[in-house]
Amino acid sequence: MYEPIRTKSVHTMAAAPEVPHRSREEELDIRLAGQLTALLTVTDELHARAARDGGDTDDAAPDGAALAAAAERIAEQVARLSGGHYPLRAEPSDDSSPSRTEALQQRAHTLAGNALAVATSRGDAAVMALTAERMEAHAAPLRDRDLATA
Repeated sequence: MYEPIRTKSVHTMAAAPEVPHRSREEELDIRLAGQLTALLTVTDELHARAARDGGDTDDAAPDGAALAAAAERIAEQVARLSGGHYPLRAEPSDDSSPSRTEALQQRAHTLAGNALAVATSRGDAAVMALTAERMEAHAAPLRDRDLATA
């Protein structure tokens, strides 16, 4: 009277053992590496701006050597989290407006905060220290700007 169902149930397919699953630690590693890679991209952009500005005496401007060192430390942490694979580095843009620099500082501060939250959840002391340092470094120019406009 009724014809039997010839295809497998979607529930049977979802429970198939060949579907790869990652552990919580692996997921946190992937997420942290992504946050650090985004922070690295913004840090490289800020470093390129500092190098372009050269001898700019503005105290709120980030130090190019410090940004280069920070970028290298971030890249090392990404490589550690990614099984030894260093991240690809993006080519900086040509936009040199001061408002773009402020936006990059704010973005770097936000990304460092996101990475700090993931590193805390993961329990990674090295990345926690690095991201806290980067948050402070990117907050200083923003504070200086706010004090100057007040």
